[in-house]
Amino acid sequence: MQGFIEEGDVDGALRIKELMVESGCTLTTVSVNVLVNGLCREGRIEEALRFIYDEEGFSPDQVTFNALVSGLCRTGHIKQGLEMMDFMLEKGFDLDVYTYNSLISGLCKLGEIEEAVEILNHMVSRDCSPNTVTFNTLISTLCKENHVEAATELARVLTSKGFLPDVCTFNSLIQGLCLTSNREIAMELFEEMKDKGCEPDEFTYSILIDSLCSDKRLKQALRLLKEMEKCGCARNVVVYNTLIDGLCKSNRIEEAEDIFDQMEMLGVSRSSVTYNTLINGLCMSKRVEEASHLMDHMIMEGLKPDKFTYTSMLKYFCHQGDIKKAADIVQNMTLNGCEPDIVTYGTLILGLCKAGRVEIAHKLLRSVQMKGMVLTPHAYNPVIQALCRRKRTNEAMRLFREMMEKGDPPDAVSYKILFRGLCNGGGPIQEAVDFTVEMLENGVLPEFPSFGFLAEGLCSLSMEGTLVELINMVMEKGRFSPSETSIVKGFLKIQKFNDALANLGAILDRKRPRRF
Repeated sequence: MQGFIEEGDVDGALRIKELMVESGCTLTTVSVNVLVNGLCREGRIEEALRFIYDEEGFSPDQVTFNALVSGLCRTGHIKQGLEMMDFMLEKGFDLDVYTYNSLISGLCKLGEIEEAVEILNHMVSRDCSPNTVTFNTLISTLCKENHVEAATELARVLTSKGFLPDVCTFNSLIQGLCLTSNREIAMELFEEMKDKGCEPDEFTYSILIDSLCSDKRLKQALRLLKEMEKCGCARNVVVYNTLIDGLCKSNRIEEAEDIFDQMEMLGVSRSSVTYNTLINGLCMSKRVEEASHLMDHMIMEGLKPDKFTYTSMLKYFCHQGDIKKAADIVQNMTLNGCEPDIVTYGTLILGLCKAGRVEIAHKLLRSVQMKGMVLTPHAYNPVIQALCRRKRTNEAMRLFREMMEKGDPPDAVSYKILFRGLCNGGGPIQEAVDFTVEMLENGVLPEFPSFGFLAEGLCSLSMEGTLVELINMVMEKGRFSPSETSIVKGFLKIQKFNDALANLGAILDRKRPRRF
């Protein structure tokens, strides 16, 4: 029975139980507990309880209750797990570290850290010593919830009580520190880990290398890779992919290629992500022929190019204005069983607009819509921008309204493109004013150069009152500080509109474009 359960085949274990009964064999407490544990591990708690109830002459013991508590906690039934704990205490059972660890783990999975610490305190008060699993569960959860200081303090407590942190403890802390941008402390902890004789594993190196690459500290990341290889740590494709990505983003393509080649020599299997990352890097460096050869090599290795592979090359040809080759890429995608998505079509639409082929882009937009795809701002924005540049603001506005009704909601870029077109397009000024109000109400601050054009138009038409209302709305929605607001309002009060606008523009420039 135990063998079947270890393989995850509880039904097979139950069949063995039936054969035992048919043969006249009496189930022992151990046999029943094995089956209860198997059912609980698969989350079949009701069956486990029914089985216990139906088994004549069987009295649940500590092992039985521990299996039930573990099963309840694994399936998110923490309340029932805690009730089971109370029942065990009432019946005189001494809860052991296994019981408490199940409860702490269950609470931590739900993010109930305070309750988990209460169980820890209850555990200690009953003279049940926590083990490394107990502490690692809490430390890992604290780090995931960004309570890195509390996790570090708990680790200190662990050490002071004689518990030696293991690789899981250090990994949780190092990851927490990296995620909260405390990379220097993470590196210090990494050195401390080695000094205390705790060998880093591939996960340790992966966390640190990823963090260093994100911070563009590639020299240190490469040094860690060498250390990882030298100490005989298991080689992880994720580590190599992270480095290749970091090198490509820093335009160090030759070094990325070296890492790519090393993987084959070291016996590390290259994944689709490995190839896609380097193909994208080569395309960004305008080495598209080499990227194409690499795609062929990818296929030879039995890996199928996906939308990320094709999109890298598509972006390159669109950027170069080579629409024929871009269209060929999309056609090849379809022929090879890789169905283009809205990102693919959006990229092609952008390329068509850049090449001045707005009508074809508009037709493609309609074609994609007919395929049943929900159009996104990524697809709409290039066409709206192209129409605005051609002073076709009525058509641009119709497309914007269509996006609101039928597609994904417009993003900040959508609003700014149309706002710029309305302000610079020579159309009715009231339309630009109304759209400014709409834009602000949707949480998008205007770009100042376009707002400046609108302000000039309002002043030339003696609509200063409207301008003042718009400026006040910008300051309110942009959450200007009292001092910023008072400066602008002071100039408005004495009708020095140019000075008011100059200060408004300087403040807007300091504020990053954002939703609020």
